[in-house]
Amino acid sequence: MSELVYLNGKFIKREDARISPDDRGFIFADGVYEVIKYYKGNSFCFEEHLTRLKRSLLEININYSSLDSFKPVFLELLVRNNLNHSDAGIYLQITRGVNKRIHHFPMAIEPTVYVFTFELPSDIEKLERGIKVITREDIRWLRCDIKSVSLLPNTMLYNRAFESGAGECILIRNRKVTEATHSSVLGVKNGVVTTHPLNNLVLPGITRKIVLEICEKNDIPFEERPLEEKELFDLDELFIAGTGSEITPVTQVNQSLIGNGNPGKITRLIQKKFFEMIN
Repeated sequence: MSELVYLNGKFIKREDARISPDDRGFIFADGVYEVIKYYKGNSFCFEEHLTRLKRSLLEININYSSLDSFKPVFLELLVRNNLNHSDAGIYLQITRGVNKRIHHFPMAIEPTVYVFTFELPSDIEKLERGIKVITREDIRWLRCDIKSVSLLPNTMLYNRAFESGAGECILIRNRKVTEATHSSVLGVKNGVVTTHPLNNLVLPGITRKIVLEICEKNDIPFEERPLEEKELFDLDELFIAGTGSEITPVTQVNQSLIGNGNPGKITRLIQKKFFEMIN
């Protein structure tokens, strides 16, 4: 059976999906997106993802008023693609739409809406054993709080990690840790969890938010401040958090082990509480 996608109000076969070469998402990367995880057919933090999407649309002045209609669309796609009993992801992208190539925002054009599903199982080995990461200069633009489809810097930096056998790339701006290419970064020192505060330099991560809620409920002290690059190598524990990453321990940065080279007890506790929420 052919995979179905959702494009501009219609469920169609993926191979039949067509988007104009004049779409501003193609020409300018003029659009935003979200990825929502479904565990056995149940969405995780659906409303939080929708709220973030609304904010991204507002920040780039795309007017799309039908966001609340997506829940049944997502469920139907999962069912029709036989993913409603699996761990799966929903990718939703909204671009400004089709117009002749002009730099200013054209008026009165219809946004292009594209949704597809994909398998998104937990990576048990990485969750259990942890991963190695590398560090690189954060070369992205200054509005990382917008979940833009313009991900060329992220993919360039992640590819450096991939080529070196690492599982992620942690980004450094002005000698301070911002985040990773597609996940939030959280360090632990002397029992305190630290992560970059929300501003224009980082995405307001949904899983990051959940982690801080877990910390608050379990009396784990935390602070929102930028980690200095040199602090990375003196941490007791380090982990990344994201929709796909979930809570993944980091055991090595570049050539340096974190702590004793094994996932730490606070990371394990946060992992445990995170999956309790899901289950």
